[in-house]
Amino acid sequence: MATYTPKNILITGAAGFIASHVANRLVRNYPDYKIVVLDKLDYCSNLKNLIPSQSSPNFKFVKGDIGSADLVNYLLITESIDTIMHFAAQTHVDNSFGNSFEFTKNNIYGTHVLLEACKVTGQIRRFIHVSTDEVYGETDEDAVVGNHEASQLLPTNPYSATKAGAEMLVMAYGRSYGLPVITTRGNNVYGPNQFPEKLIPKFILLAMRGKVLPIHGDGTNVRSYLYCEDVAEAFEVILHKGEVGHVYNVGTKKERRVIDVAKDICKLFSMDPETSIKFVENRPFNDQRYFLDDQKLKNLGWSEQTVWEDGLKKTIEWYTQNPGWWGDVSGALLPHPRMLMMPGGRQFDSEEGKDTSYISSPNQTQMVVPTSKSSVSSQKPALKFLIYGRTGWIGGLLGQLCDKQGIPFEYGKGRLEDRSSLTADIRNIKPTHVFNAAGLTGRPNVDWCESHKTETIRTNVAGTLTLADVCREHGLLMMNFATGCIFEYDAGHPQGSGIGFKEEDIPNFTGSFYSKTKAMVEELLKEYNNVCTLRVRMPISSDLNNPRNFITKISRYSKVVNIPNSMTILDELLPISIEMAKRNLTGIWNFTNPGVVSHNEILEMYKKYIDPKFQWANFTLEEQAKVIVAHRSNNEMDASKLKKEFSELLPIKESLIKYVFEPNKRT
Repeated sequence: MATYTPKNILITGAAGFIASHVANRLVRNYPDYKIVVLDKLDYCSNLKNLIPSQSSPNFKFVKGDIGSADLVNYLLITESIDTIMHFAAQTHVDNSFGNSFEFTKNNIYGTHVLLEACKVTGQIRRFIHVSTDEVYGETDEDAVVGNHEASQLLPTNPYSATKAGAEMLVMAYGRSYGLPVITTRGNNVYGPNQFPEKLIPKFILLAMRGKVLPIHGDGTNVRSYLYCEDVAEAFEVILHKGEVGHVYNVGTKKERRVIDVAKDICKLFSMDPETSIKFVENRPFNDQRYFLDDQKLKNLGWSEQTVWEDGLKKTIEWYTQNPGWWGDVSGALLPHPRMLMMPGGRQFDSEEGKDTSYISSPNQTQMVVPTSKSSVSSQKPALKFLIYGRTGWIGGLLGQLCDKQGIPFEYGKGRLEDRSSLTADIRNIKPTHVFNAAGLTGRPNVDWCESHKTETIRTNVAGTLTLADVCREHGLLMMNFATGCIFEYDAGHPQGSGIGFKEEDIPNFTGSFYSKTKAMVEELLKEYNNVCTLRVRMPISSDLNNPRNFITKISRYSKVVNIPNSMTILDELLPISIEMAKRNLTGIWNFTNPGVVSHNEILEMYKKYIDPKFQWANFTLEEQAKVIVAHRSNNEMDASKLKKEFSELLPIKESLIKYVFEPNKRT
């Protein structure tokens, strides 16, 4: 069997989990090989993963994106690269369901850039493309023979589809241009350094915190797990002994149900599985089983060395000794983490807080990478908010909350309908998230919108859509404060029934032009997967002097109607909006406290806590209609989706007392 000896290896994605173990192994075992690693430091990468190699003279780190053709070509030429091991990819299936375009961009386009650079430079002797067992699709539950390398590719989720697409490009470049390509398809990998969006590290960190372990579906899904060092050895073997044009499965025939993995971790943490495991909603599609035939790789001389029990113990030991390795990972520990893949990645502490445009040993010549006009010279912070609506009530409160929580933020200077000014804001401020609290509700109320329709459309529809589109163009999540005043009680949702309008219900209130524009833009925003729409209703805060406060309004009216409504206590819910941004939640959310409260019930509380002498009078909806221009929306919103995500959310009446009336109580 002929063996291959590389000289200068480029490893992409090497600050990630598997590739960092491979890079460290090659740096350690082959001092004559030069190892150049390229990584853009996305959210699941960590420079600390490469600490074992950083002092080695044969190691070099370059921060950059495989999607940059100029950078890739520059590296291949200046570093005399003869071998590429291509690991860089977006890999988390949950993310692919909500942000599939990023998977196409990274996994297919990024691979294409590398292949084209190989073709142009004509110097590559090996191109090892790292794929996944998921490209085969689901294996029959009763199959006794695993998928072999010639099996049909039948991917079932956006992630595996992009990996299969990348494989087709690799195969095509091998056949059309004679590139010396090798493809690997691997089972699940576990071990130290893995970002905790994946099952095993997530369960370990949750167990360390004494929290329940969430399992998608019923837990009967079967997976095969290989320890990371065994996988690194497999790539070492494939690098030296793999045949050009071949595919190699990297797997194990030892399978485990997800429920059994959870029970094994519970056992090692002395936790009761009956109370420590929770079954949650399944993925849109969750393959029941992946099963590989790994005989071809074994024929090269590789075999699995680490038994499950030993590998799991070593992994748990590492995480317990390095609890802060990844910083704040609360968003990743959710049952269905939704991380946005954005340039700049996450904030790194300790060694990562320094300038990391390159890492070199004292014996190395410093490497200079040409920068483009759009390149970012400094590491983005973990969070930085761009807020629109500085002069508005909610926008002002958001700024105060950011100050209180120590979150860097800036208010946008651009007007929502001016695309170029929004783009300039994003380029100058470099936010991680954008909050849209700007909009026209009218002064002093929505009646203003009835006589200013074009202005209302310009801001509430055109402006909001423009901001969403600019955010999508820059890979940013937009938190959009919308309204629930797009519904009114009807036969299917009668007043007093406790049946609230849900997020998927079609708006039925057209009584005001303001509500028409908000319903219109909400429908259009459904086409943007980077938007989180928060339906606010009759907002209330502890500032009883603010004229926008619903309580302030009705306490100053001579007469009020008395109808139960869903409402939003800003003191409780605005901090939740920031947490939703941290979790990168998207879609439509009824952003109200559970339940309803009537005008009279609020004013009774006002009288009890604030002014015992306060009096008011009621009038009917018909009487109200005579003194207003636009009709008003009255409804109950179903807040169960928000309550499920944030179990601590208080019912409306309890929240009113805790956040509004108790702090303002007069004795």
